[in-house]
Amino acid sequence: MNIVSKKILLTGSHGTLGNQIIKSKLFDDLVTPSKQVLDITQPVSIDEYLLDNDIDSVIHCAALARMAACQENPEKAILVNVVGTSYLVRSIIEFEKRKNKKIRFIYISTDGVYSSEKGDYSEKSATIPYNNYGWSKLGAECAVNMLSDYVIIRTRFFNPDNIPFEDSADDIYTSSIPLNKLVEAIHLLVNSNYIGTINVGDVRMSEFDRYRKYKPLIKSCKRDNITKHLHFEIAKDASMDCDLWHKLKKQLQ
Repeated sequence: MNIVSKKILLTGSHGTLGNQIIKSKLFDDLVTPSKQVLDITQPVSIDEYLLDNDIDSVIHCAALARMAACQENPEKAILVNVVGTSYLVRSIIEFEKRKNKKIRFIYISTDGVYSSEKGDYSEKSATIPYNNYGWSKLGAECAVNMLSDYVIIRTRFFNPDNIPFEDSADDIYTSSIPLNKLVEAIHLLVNSNYIGTINVGDVRMSEFDRYRKYKPLIKSCKRDNITKHLHFEIAKDASMDCDLWHKLKKQLQ
């Protein structure tokens, strides 16, 4: 695939995914403004940044991403995930009109927009989130769909080098993908012509079986052992049908 160098704005550069995108060195012309320079909850801040910088693409990773934080503070989840994304989308639409150019927009969403009861969710499956985090990401998706050149990536990822827990459920199923593989997928998609929503993930597997490949001493537990300590719902089977992604990846590589 012929890749033309373009200036890419990365939001959420201090998060796990944003940091890995920077470390990957896959993106040649990446700008990573601090929150003091670009605050997605402040529309004037976004407008000024876009006018001062000739951006070609956006990878939008900035989010309140912890489920517990979204459950405990729904106001902040709405402000950052829904309103902040909407402000960013609105500013881009206005910038495109003013400059007569299109900005490619990559939005990192979640498998949590699906009900996560029985798995194998396709991009056309009903979106019925099971906690505040999923609802806030789905709300942001609504705004992103108003753009003309966008990709919504529904995914779940983990860092094989940093699995911070000692046990994992053998009855929770996901299509979770290693962090570096998600970054590679973002790189392919930002340089592609694909427009729309796409599931990006690995094969269906229990969280325990997936993690023990990288952390052999991890112990198995049951979902009930985890949920009894929580005040919000988590997935049962969040696995996704990623056939569209696998077909597209072959075309793009």
